[in-house]
Amino acid sequence: MRRLRPAFAGLEVAFASVHSAYAEEVPGHRFYAIRDVTRWDRIGLAILVAQLTFILLRERPHVVVTTGSAPGMIALALAKCLLRSRTMWIDSIANCEQISGSGARAKRFSDVWLTQWPHLQRTSGPDCWGAVL
Repeated sequence: MRRLRPAFAGLEVAFASVHSAYAEEVPGHRFYAIRDVTRWDRIGLAILVAQLTFILLRERPHVVVTTGSAPGMIALALAKCLLRSRTMWIDSIANCEQISGSGARAKRFSDVWLTQWPHLQRTSGPDCWGAVL
C-alpha cells in the first residue's frame, strides 16, 4: 500500500496494518495497528473483527483498498456489508503462481479485483492493470 500512496495524493486517507512500525512510513495520516490472524485463530478472528468494525465505523470510508492477507479480506467484507463502501482487492505481489486464498475469497466483496501478474488474469477475474513494483 505504501507504494500506492502517490495515487491517494490530496485525499483523506487512513491506513491499517498488522505491522505497527509502518505508522512511521505514513506520517500525516491516521494509522491503525490491527491483529494479524489466520482462519484457524478463532479468538484472534473475533478480536480482529471487533477492531475492524471500530475502525470502519469511526472512519466511514467511501473506498477501501487492500493488497491482501486475511485481515484485508475481512476488512473488505465488513466495509461492503456494513457501509456499502466501494472496495478494491489487489492480490499481493508475492502471489506470483496463483491467486492467494484470501484473494479468491475477496472476489465476492470486491468492486475491483486485481492481480499484479498478467498470467493470472482471467476473463472472470481477477483483472491485471499492471504491477505496483
